Amino acid sequence: MPKLFATCDLCDENKNDLSGNFRVLPPVFRDFGGLRRFCGPVVTVKCFEDNTIVKAAVDSQGWIEHGQERIGQVLVVDGGASLRRALLGGNLGAAAARNGWAGVVIDGCVRDSAELATQSVGIRALAAMPWPTEKRNQGQSAVSVQIQGVWVHPGEWLYADEDGMVVASGPLL
Repeated sequence: MPKLFATCDLCDENKNDLSGNFRVLPPVFRDFGGLRRFCGPVVTVKCFEDNTIVKAAVDSQGWIEHGQERIGQVLVVDGGASLRRALLGGNLGAAAARNGWAGVVIDGCVRDSAELATQSVGIRALAAMPWPTEKRNQGQSAVSVQIQGVWVHPGEWLYADEDGMVVASGPLL
């Protein structure tokens, strides 16, 4: 169960931060997953119209141990904002939920939106697109990515709720 937080409160608490350690993602993402509120440490991948590396990520363990607690991570995908191919569908959404990911944020598209809505994972993307990706085994993981003009780095924390998404250099709760 995600910790209680509100992105509006996090913004109020960090509105005077000039360090760049607190950033807000633009309000262009749609909610596709079964969880509307999620947070966790960030894992990044960068790919373009090829979801091979996204599949590898969601097929892997999506949580880390912190003491006796398991903390779900958030996969942040720099898909180059492509609206031509879907980087995540029903099977990969189910894998993300099964493997303990707290959420997946895609600067690109998803497919199988009805299936994604039933999964116990947060999923945000720009749009739904039924066309699948090509499989070229291309992409990078654990790299800094730019999502809609906002830099997101591996190990940072992402918080998402009904009002939006924020990124911080470390945990805020």
